Amino acid sequence: MDQLGAMRAFIRVVQTGSFSAAAREKNTTQATISKKVAALETMLGVKLLTRSSRELSLTQVGAEYYEKCVSIIGELDEAEASARSQVASPKGIIRITAPVVFGRLVIAPILSEFLSLYPEIKVDLALSDKHVDLISEGVDVAIRARELEDSSLIARHLFDNPMLLVAAPEYLAQHGEPKEPTELRRHNCLVYSMLKTVNIWHFFHQDKNISVAVNGNFQGDNGDVILKLVLDGTGLAQLPVWMVDEHLKSGELKQILSDFVAKPLPFNAIYPQSRYVPLKVRCFVDFLKQKLSDKTLYQ
Repeated sequence: MDQLGAMRAFIRVVQTGSFSAAAREKNTTQATISKKVAALETMLGVKLLTRSSRELSLTQVGAEYYEKCVSIIGELDEAEASARSQVASPKGIIRITAPVVFGRLVIAPILSEFLSLYPEIKVDLALSDKHVDLISEGVDVAIRARELEDSSLIARHLFDNPMLLVAAPEYLAQHGEPKEPTELRRHNCLVYSMLKTVNIWHFFHQDKNISVAVNGNFQGDNGDVILKLVLDGTGLAQLPVWMVDEHLKSGELKQILSDFVAKPLPFNAIYPQSRYVPLKVRCFVDFLKQKLSDKTLYQ
């Protein structure tokens, strides 16, 4: 039995949630993947997975073995990547996750160039505003607009994400334009629900920090939806400059309280902490950092 191959198959079954998904990813059959995991269980003399008609779940022993497998395979992949990087070009699948709007507006336009530069790299991009566990989901790099919270991960700063307070002219004509942050309390403020302080907006003015509790009839975890509501005149919102720049130039939106600077969100590339960062990961993060140094993307 190819034990390492069986371990890799077991890891991907757990991470993808099914034998069929793991099989599709490896361009093989569900039966082949199932046989590899079964052979692994036979060799160990324990049951790793509990199978039902609808889902898979790890046994207690399986959960412990899974964590060790991830660590062992990770060490082997690092050693192999380290050796190959001395003589070879980067290759393999790089799994990336990013917020939906950032992926659409920033990553998508430069992805073709990256793939052309590194023809032996395949990109698996998953766009989601939800928090993704990099280890359990098998993600190589996550792009996040937040401070690093997990000490087992590494964050490489990409840029500070300027936020603008914007509204449609139609909304301002009907409800008036606020001149001070405290006036936001009487406005319909549309908020992004993935932030820790969902209903607290922060501003800086003349070396002072100003925090305002806001309320509105909508909160959501997707920036595109919030932008659409603002464009429709439903309310006002704090949104990244790279997301609203074209609408400001066209006059569809207007920046308000421009003298009060909203607290920027740091955009970081997050990846698992290890002694050696795979070459494909370093190439992608370096490429993204270089492209984002062109400030026209976000200023």
